[in-house]
Amino acid sequence: MFFKPFKIWYALSEIEAQVEAPVEETEAVVEDQETEAVVEDQETEAVVETKNQPETKKEGPEKWGIAHIFSTFNNTIIHMTDLTGAETVSISSGGIHVTADRYESSPFAAMKAANAVVEATRTKGFTGFHIRVRAVGGVGSRVPGPGAQAAIRALARGGFKIGRIDDVTPIPHDTTRKKGGKRGRRV
Repeated sequence: MFFKPFKIWYALSEIEAQVEAPVEETEAVVEDQETEAVVEDQETEAVVETKNQPETKKEGPEKWGIAHIFSTFNNTIIHMTDLTGAETVSISSGGIHVTADRYESSPFAAMKAANAVVEATRTKGFTGFHIRVRAVGGVGSRVPGPGAQAAIRALARGGFKIGRIDDVTPIPHDTTRKKGGKRGRRV
């Protein structure tokens, strides 16, 4: 046998029941009045808060773009265009956001570049984009650099809708001749 805290486990006398019942009713009336006052206060605060927020574009037709991420082992370039790819919306690279050359391809630089592109794109009214990731390709590396993943994550956190994520690295069916000549690069 254990204690049940939500049930009255003792019997009240008639006098105790008469004394306690009206007290509960008056407390309920007071609570109702307090909640009405709190609701009115919250409504006025909500009106004040909406006035202080900067105006954003109203919900209208969606505007989509394409985020081209070119990631090598030396740099990461993020280029935002419209759906045709002809009109540049914003562009940024890892080298703009770091001081040393060796950090241009780092995930941190790619993240900073993606955040800069997100801010510029948001001001122009875009609501979503498709992502195209590209490595050097051809006779070079077919694996994107270390900044590609960080750039994708930063773009995803920007608050936009994301459509497709494609790898558009140029891969030859037959290949062109690698540089270095017949005997290769001699070091």
